[in-house]
Amino acid sequence: MGNQLVMYEEELQQINGICDGLHRDSNAKAVLVIDKNGQAIASAGEVDQLDVTSLSSLTAGNVAATGGIASLLKEKEFAGQFHEGEKTHVHISLVAQRVILLVLFDERSSLGLVRLRVRKAANELAAVLDALIKKMEAGSQPSVFAEITDADIDNLFND
Repeated sequence: MGNQLVMYEEELQQINGICDGLHRDSNAKAVLVIDKNGQAIASAGEVDQLDVTSLSSLTAGNVAATGGIASLLKEKEFAGQFHEGEKTHVHISLVAQRVILLVLFDERSSLGLVRLRVRKAANELAAVLDALIKKMEAGSQPSVFAEITDADIDNLFND
């Protein structure tokens, strides 16, 4: 199995729920869950005025670069990053070595509150990802091709 996570509707709804909860509980501006390839999986909050595609891909690049720094320093990885801006602050954390949790917040919140709420959300997210990976490995979701039989394929070519 490669890096690619296959998202099923059930898990996607759970991840969206975790995003919504974190957004609300941390009083953040926006929350994004991003895969390590830089694709946004879920989001909550004020994302309409954001370039989510660029933000996701730059955040994934940042996490990869920081991972490189960690390994140079013989660290396993840095659990989180914090960037303090004039108006917007950024908290980035890697969850279960699989997805990135990005929280944008301002003076309506605090780093302490964000860290506290991120810890809870990260545990919930890790549990959903574990279940998702088990489901992927078990192949419990039928593929879209599963109900196509060899006879169906033969029939296509025998018209």
